[in-house]
Amino acid sequence: MPQINLLPWREDQRREKQRQFINIAAGTAILMVGVIVLVHLRMAGVIEEQNNRNQFLKDQIVQVDKDIKEIETLEKEKSALLARMKVIQELQGSRPEIVHIFDEIAKAIPDKVFLLNTTRKGREIDLIGVADSNDYVSELMRNLNNSPWLTNPRLTVIQSNKKEYPGASWFQMKVSQASPKTQKADK
Repeated sequence: MPQINLLPWREDQRREKQRQFINIAAGTAILMVGVIVLVHLRMAGVIEEQNNRNQFLKDQIVQVDKDIKEIETLEKEKSALLARMKVIQELQGSRPEIVHIFDEIAKAIPDKVFLLNTTRKGREIDLIGVADSNDYVSELMRNLNNSPWLTNPRLTVIQSNKKEYPGASWFQMKVSQASPKTQKADK
């Protein structure tokens, strides 16, 4: 006998398509959730990696700042040492100057002039002495001015009425110290 299907086949077909649609939609939703979770994990990894790089850079910047401060300290020490070395070299270079100055003063003093006191402050030399006359004081000033180690003699005081030196000219003068190198450089 022939079999006739009296069941509503269209409803079964619709239910089957609806079930397939729900399965596909659920699969797609699960797949999307999986993709979102993977993208989120990847982004979290990228952010974590960038944070690690940033922290590394911050640590390196702190280290470089420390190195810069140390370099600045070393440069200050270097400049202080160079200044000390310069002072020492100047002192070493000026050691024989006093010998030359005394030699020049001794050469410049005429026979009738006597020095009583000589003081030096920086590059200025004060001379106090007695001469038989003002002419000898003038000759002393000329001789000092002609010296390569002494320059610019200036008479500050001259007296001829001192009771300790009757008839003599008591004088006080200042003379500047010069070095022959400086005079050659000036010319």
